[in-house]
Amino acid sequence: MDVRIQKIDETNTEYVEIGCYKTDSRVQDIVRFVKAREGSIEAVLEEKHYQLPITDIYYIEAVDDKTFIYMKKDCYEARKRLYEFESILSEREFARISKSVVVNLMKVSSIKPALNGRFMCMLANGEKVIISRKYVPDVKKKLKGEAE
Repeated sequence: MDVRIQKIDETNTEYVEIGCYKTDSRVQDIVRFVKAREGSIEAVLEEKHYQLPITDIYYIEAVDDKTFIYMKKDCYEARKRLYEFESILSEREFARISKSVVVNLMKVSSIKPALNGRFMCMLANGEKVIISRKYVPDVKKKLKGEAE
């Protein structure tokens, strides 16, 4: 596969163009990667509002009717519910791993079995989150790139 980069004027909109004979899994992987690189989510930290790049999010957790967004080091509070984030991020590399957590699969460094059919998910920042056994099959599908 040949890769070409063409510089454009700053007044133009950036774009990605793929030339292919057919849309196979390689092309779909490229499209998923490019789409995952765009967008942001509004969140609050110490009463200041921020736009967080979706690609920098490690995981999102719901605790006591509040939703928190975990980045590499900081934790922000969000106004949306976990199910809303799950819907917004469904086309990206995010997966529901428990009743209260949605994780960015691009930030997962390793997964290993834990007790009772659950799995331990090690994130790139060193944090660990548990994949509940109910969500293991869906996470496996998502990691293999299979459609839901």
